[in-house]
Order: sequence, then C-alpha cells, then structure tokens
Amino acid sequence: MNQKSNKPNTMPFRPAWKIERELRLSTIPLDRRTHESNWYTSDTVFPTGDDLVALFWHSSVPGSGAPEIPYLEMVQAMGNKGYNVSKAEILLHEGLAMAESCRIAHGGKPSPDLRALTAELLHEIHYAPRDLSHPYWRYEHPQEWNEVREAMPAATVSETGRPSLPGDLEARIHAGWLGQLAGGAFGTAIEGYHSEQLHKVYGRIDEYITEPETTNDDVVYELAFLDALEKHGRNLTSCDIALEWIRQIPFGWSAEWIALHNLADGIFPPESGSWHNPYSNWIGAQMRGMVCGLVSPAWPMEAARLAYLDGVVSHAENGVYGEIYAAVLTSLAFNLSNPRTLIINAAEFIPAKSEYAAVLTKCFETVRSCAEPEAAWQELDIYFERYNWIHAYPNIAAVITALWFGNCDMTESFRILAHAGLDVDCNAGLVGTVIGIINGISDKWGKPLNDTLETYLAGKEHLSIQALANTTARLATL
Repeated sequence: MNQKSNKPNTMPFRPAWKIERELRLSTIPLDRRTHESNWYTSDTVFPTGDDLVALFWHSSVPGSGAPEIPYLEMVQAMGNKGYNVSKAEILLHEGLAMAESCRIAHGGKPSPDLRALTAELLHEIHYAPRDLSHPYWRYEHPQEWNEVREAMPAATVSETGRPSLPGDLEARIHAGWLGQLAGGAFGTAIEGYHSEQLHKVYGRIDEYITEPETTNDDVVYELAFLDALEKHGRNLTSCDIALEWIRQIPFGWSAEWIALHNLADGIFPPESGSWHNPYSNWIGAQMRGMVCGLVSPAWPMEAARLAYLDGVVSHAENGVYGEIYAAVLTSLAFNLSNPRTLIINAAEFIPAKSEYAAVLTKCFETVRSCAEPEAAWQELDIYFERYNWIHAYPNIAAVITALWFGNCDMTESFRILAHAGLDVDCNAGLVGTVIGIINGISDKWGKPLNDTLETYLAGKEHLSIQALANTTARLATL
C-alpha cells in the first residue's frame, strides 16, 4: 500500500454492505415517465482505461437511472462470500471521497492518485483472506457437474429417460418468451430501487411504466447459448458457449464483464467464472437460466445440466446453482401448473448442503408463515439486507414471494416484484417465463412488444419473438 493509504482513516467507518444498503434505501427513483433510458446499441463504444475507472466509481443503470458503484459492490460481494475485506474497505472509503473530488474538479476523470488507489483496491479485493468465522464456510459447494448432481436430492430419483414433448410445445415456448420479455420490459424502468422509494414515485405498479422496450443486458446471453446449441447440439461444452460470448457480446456488467475479460485473456470455463470474480454469486447466471429450461421441457435434470454448462462461464458455486434453479423452474412449468408446488420441487435440484439451498429453505419458511406478500417481503428484505440488489439471494427471494402469492396471475405477480424492487427486470423475466408457459400471456403484456426483441448485438438489433420461439422449439427437439 502507498503512503497515503496507510494514513489513519478519520472518516466514520461503515462496512461496504451498509454504504450500499443506505444508498438503496435513500435514493428516489428517476421517474421514467419523464426521462428516457440510456441503453446500449450495436454502435456503442464501450469504456476502457480512465473512462472505465470513472464509470466504476460512479455509474447509473441504463434502463432506470438507479445509482451504482461497482467498486463498492465488489467489496460487498467478497464480504458476502466469506472473505475479510477490512483492508479493502479502508481503501474504499478513501476512493469514494477521492472519486467525488475528481467528479467535481476534473470533469469525472480519475486523477493519478485515484487510478493508483483503484489498483490497490482491486488487489485487496482479489487477495482478501478467508474469514473462517463467516457462515459461508459452513456450507458445501460442489464444483464439477457430477459432484453437483450427486449432491442434489433429485439425484436419488431414477430417471425414466427423455419425456415426450407436449403437443403445444411451440405455443408454450412462445408464451414463455413473451412472458420473459414482458417481464424484462416491465422491470427495466424500475430496477435498482427499494420498495418504499418506488412507491413514493409510482404508487401501485402493475402495468408498463413507459412504452415497453426489450433491450437489456440479460437476454443476449441466452441468444449466444442458443447459437452454441444450434452448432454443437446437446454435446456442447462450456467452452462452446464461451466462444459465442467472445464472438457476439462486446460488453457486460458485473460477473459477465469479468468473465468476458477472462475469456479474452484465454482463461476458459470454469475458471472464467471464478478467477478474480467477486460477483460469482450474483444474479447474472440466474437471470438467464430460463433458456435452458425452454429447450428441456419437462426434463429438469437436463435443464440443470445445461444451466451448469452455461453458468460456469461467468459464475461459480451459488451463482451457478441460481441458474440451475431458474432452469428447473422453467422446465417443470411444462408439467406442473401450481407455482407453489413448482418452487418446492425445483429445490430438489440444488445441492442440499449449499448456501443456496439454505436460502431457499428460509424463503419457503417465510412465505408459508405469512398471509400476505408484503409481510413476507418485509421479513426477507431485512434478512438479506447485507446482499447487493443484484445478488442472487434477495432476488430469488422476490421471485419465490411472487410465485407463492401471485396465484399464477402475471399482473399480480409483477406487482409483487415491483413492490420488492431490486433487480426487477431479471426477476420478472423469470416469473414471466414460468407463468407464460403455464397460463399463456394476455394482450396487456404481450401485444405492446410488437413481436420485436431489440438487442445491442451486431446483426441481431431487431429480432422477431415468434421466430425466436420457433428456433427454441426446434432446438428443444434435439
């Protein structure tokens, strides 16, 4: 550490998670009814060098305008994974003050001192020692697929082979895609904020806030997965998926951003998802697991296997289990129509002694003990307060709350998710997929999408949702 970093810290010390929590609780949402989003396009020039450093000290979510400080989030995320981040937190406090000074005095550009401090901060994040007293280390987290599978309660049930495909497969997959994209479009305008502040600006949220837009940074990974599956069939590997990322995806956020850099440096899966990746337990894999279930209808173990292959590209351990859970929820929706049964049965495909399994158990206990979703969410929101709004755990808690209390009604389920806040577009994308497969989708949610998926991938700027569903249904027969 340099001389400046060794000076006594005179600022009131707050751990990283508390800084982030207070930011989330206090921020008043940018009213999207009067402000436009700022999503990427295929022509976007993505930041590098000093521009990237400045962005990671002060940024906002493209769809909603919610504030975000990636360097703060990295420290918080490492603490959640059971590492001692005390040295990183000291540097974080200095960096936040220095970054604010640079924003005022230097037009947002980092000073040489901030650039140096940022490098020190990243070093302390990446080489933080384990805190063996942290509860994270009480759990088991199998890594290889065979170990993950053996640790699932579902592994004790003998498989009967591939199930027969439903006669209305294409229609249900189409409804699943529409539900996912409707959920994404619904949530992208309000993601990154907290329940109380959202209510102050919008009141009850049970319809699109603005003209729905399908552009986001979630679905592009599913498109890359489908291309890998098209090329390699069910013998595809994690490396096959990773190479499609390199071919198609110019920029990512959090875990995906780190994975893309790892891949470009020749660090392939599974290390690409774990190497120097504080975000490896975040929502990025969970948010895209639906595609693995769509191509494995009523075939949950296959959905889980594909989700594992996809997940380790950018995540590890509980982050990968989150994708498995999303994939299995989607797969089981083809033959289970009761969402409460669905979320319980899907948990059988998560390693039983993992922290993710413990999170699911806590969520199930809470929703069972509460009569209303608001009461359940109030308890879960406090329980998961140490986790970032993009972490897998609080977001799957929101998903479970919506599926438990939403009566398989898309409008009510989306309302519950909007009340919860956090990563609403990812959560509504998962819930929308499940409900779309089970119940179909009403014109209220599907028609405004105009059969159009827009992305920032070159050559895929405008896609037909119907054509995407047709391709997915064909690949489901492989």
